[in-house]
Amino acid sequence: MVEATADLGNPGSAAGDPRPREASGWIPGNKGIWVGITCELIEFTVMFVIYFVARAHFPDAFQAGADRLSRVAGTAITLLMVSSSFFIACSVATMRAGQRRRSLYWLAAGLVTALGYPLAKYLEVSWNLAQGIDGGSGIFFTVYYYLTFNHLVHASWGILGMVWVFARHLAGGYSTEDHGGLEALASYWHATDIIWLVIFPLFYVLA
Repeated sequence: MVEATADLGNPGSAAGDPRPREASGWIPGNKGIWVGITCELIEFTVMFVIYFVARAHFPDAFQAGADRLSRVAGTAITLLMVSSSFFIACSVATMRAGQRRRSLYWLAAGLVTALGYPLAKYLEVSWNLAQGIDGGSGIFFTVYYYLTFNHLVHASWGILGMVWVFARHLAGGYSTEDHGGLEALASYWHATDIIWLVIFPLFYVLA
């Protein structure tokens, strides 16, 4: 993941020189970020397997646990993640169109929105603890805290990446022809967003 994060500031790291967007087989970002995304997906695949094994053995605990969670908090986090992902996509699209200033504004919007996630998570956990819900409250909550905290860690790396990419963007580090770092960030953040879209129904809706 360190390699992937470092490559956010090195757009040409995947192939040495910027590649034309029309090139056959072109993939956004760079090899480093896709190694990081692959590791992230493998990690969460394992955790989802653990979730389904635990749910199969303790179905009543999962049903009762889901009813105690705040669906408002889960929905708020989902809206923040989806909105931030959309803003980052707009940043990439406007950069490709040569609209650097608009790209910077969209990236700033994505960063501000993404920062709402850890805040919402803090408020949710505070509410949980006030209701006596912690990691020792049963198997459902053990799995819930483990998966959601791991996702928060990955999202925090993405937010740090946004700060780095924003600083480079502000300093003129990207151009219409060469903005692989911005694309790498977008790729990682979209993957993290997709993982949350799996987590949300498993804990807040379907359990």
